[in-house]
Amino acid sequence: MTRERGDVILPLVTFLVTDPLYLAHQAPDHVERPERLKAILAHFEAVGLGRRLTPLPPRDATTEEIALMHGREYIEVVREVSLRGGGWFDSDTYLNQHSYAAAVRAVGGVLAAVEAVRDGRDRTAFCAVRPPGHHALPERGMGFCLFNNVAIAARFLKRRVLIVDWDVHHGNGTQDMVEHDPNIWYLSTHRFPFYPGTGAAEERGTGNIINLPMDGQTPRAAFLERFTRAVDKAVKDFKPEFLLISCGFDAYEGDPIGGLNLKPEDYRRMTDVVCGVGVPLVSALEGGYSLEGLGPCAEQHVLGLLAAR
Repeated sequence: MTRERGDVILPLVTFLVTDPLYLAHQAPDHVERPERLKAILAHFEAVGLGRRLTPLPPRDATTEEIALMHGREYIEVVREVSLRGGGWFDSDTYLNQHSYAAAVRAVGGVLAAVEAVRDGRDRTAFCAVRPPGHHALPERGMGFCLFNNVAIAARFLKRRVLIVDWDVHHGNGTQDMVEHDPNIWYLSTHRFPFYPGTGAAEERGTGNIINLPMDGQTPRAAFLERFTRAVDKAVKDFKPEFLLISCGFDAYEGDPIGGLNLKPEDYRRMTDVVCGVGVPLVSALEGGYSLEGLGPCAEQHVLGLLAAR
């Protein structure tokens, strides 16, 4: 696929947003660790995807941008705890001395991608960022998440945005933030019942929340069929102008803390579905904890983004 700029025809590519600062957020023996990102990026290089993706530098989000979804007091708590050397919000969610800076740049990385795709510089982007975001609530971090990268980006866009979340865990923070916003719809596939305990089909917000809870033994074909039908219906009913993907790879069959029987090629199929909507799309990494599975799953996802028309 190409795009025209004056008399010059340029190939359409996919942006890749990442940054070394994302590796500095870490705690000893924690499953949400820098090696997750390293595994994805090393795999991209090994299979030649590094040459096909266009690097897009992230930026730091402003306090005002983060405050689109989070309270300013909470933002200051994250900053102060990190400046003091870190700590724990709960048994899952940690900060070290670099966590605030990494979280600010994770939000800013997704915003940089959104700006570039919104402005027509290309059609798709994959943001290999951390810490992840979809469990973060307006006034509290949880589930490995500090700031809600995708929800902030959705509000920042000021357009009709469909968020598709295929992490194995329900994005309770995202749902909480957008369920009264008519310009943002949220569609989530997730294992249920499972952490964090939300995501029942009856949770509909003001009609803009679509939860697709899946039993842990749901066959792949049934998962993909339900997902495709739900996306098609949401697009027909809502007519989004922009798509954001909360892209967790922990529904992969070999994930150590999730798992929903999916294989890497299933992420290509889901990516083809969302790319088929035909609107600009930015994807941001959420979960996924199998160091062996992350690379192949992310490869299939990015191949779908590269093939988007």
